[in-house]
Amino acid sequence: MPKQRKKPAGQAPAATTMTTAEAVIATLIGHGLDTIYALPGVQNDFLFEALFGAQDRLRTVHTRHEQGAAYMALGAALAVSHAENPGSDHKSAAAKLDAMQGAYLGPAYEQSDIQQRLLACGAIFSVADDASLIEQTAAALANGQAVGWHQGRMEFGPRALGNRSILGDPRSPSMQKALNLKVKYRESFRPFAPSVLRERVADWFEIDADSPYMLLVANVAPGHCRTMSADEQALFGIDKLNVARSDIPAVTHVDYSARVQTVHKETNPRYHALITRFEQLTGCPVLVNTSFNVRGEPIVCTPEDAFACFMGSEIEFLAVGNCILHKDQQNPALARDYKHAFAPD
Repeated sequence: MPKQRKKPAGQAPAATTMTTAEAVIATLIGHGLDTIYALPGVQNDFLFEALFGAQDRLRTVHTRHEQGAAYMALGAALAVSHAENPGSDHKSAAAKLDAMQGAYLGPAYEQSDIQQRLLACGAIFSVADDASLIEQTAAALANGQAVGWHQGRMEFGPRALGNRSILGDPRSPSMQKALNLKVKYRESFRPFAPSVLRERVADWFEIDADSPYMLLVANVAPGHCRTMSADEQALFGIDKLNVARSDIPAVTHVDYSARVQTVHKETNPRYHALITRFEQLTGCPVLVNTSFNVRGEPIVCTPEDAFACFMGSEIEFLAVGNCILHKDQQNPALARDYKHAFAPD
């Protein structure tokens, strides 16, 4: 399996800039650089391409997972905090494993509020206790269903991190295509990222580091990869893309890499418990995790948003708080046509 990604000849200016920046960062790492601070844009455009395969030489990587100008608001708030509390010690918080605690900074909804909102939408649901919620959701995932997962406080930033997520079974060779075409309503080749238990990440990927914001890229561990046959290598385009390259093909890129999210019991115990139970059922501590929305729509926020997306796509199972919804039990008159409602990207 390849260890480094290769860029094609005749690159466009943006790709050339990315390649040059990667080479500079790789050179600095080779000369002993062990701490990197990265801002949004930089880290997503090229930084983590350069870090690919170099994580074992880095002591610390500081990143901001939010995109655009959003991180500037955090910087302004931090500056005001320092100005108004000059004697406070901010170092202790920064020294923690994850001072952002998963960046679950958005709104949350009490269970009674969720039930009232879903009833007002005409939803048909059952209410499960915590153990049954995990059991039923893990079973749905193990059976190959697309699952909508709306829990706790909404994530801050562009990525779903296990509270406003669409989840799937990464072992399925057809899951990537199914989620793209039937749920996200976009091209079948679009990649998905894996959520993996932090304590199991090194067993499934060539990385043993925290990546709670789905930013670090690593190869799938060799023991979970499969070598393509000569006939498979001779395929082209989508046909070659659809060849299973690992035990988790739904999250494995064409070069055997994946953009990994590590899930920590300390910051998201419910999502951690779900993946733990999925592993007990299947032997796999990994889930497909993509944002809970369809093409052209923002990530869902409220229980009403989640139900609307559920009824407008081919998501088969929905968990909102402790409420469980099955698509085949809903009123067909409430269905929406999200497939044609939004323009292609």
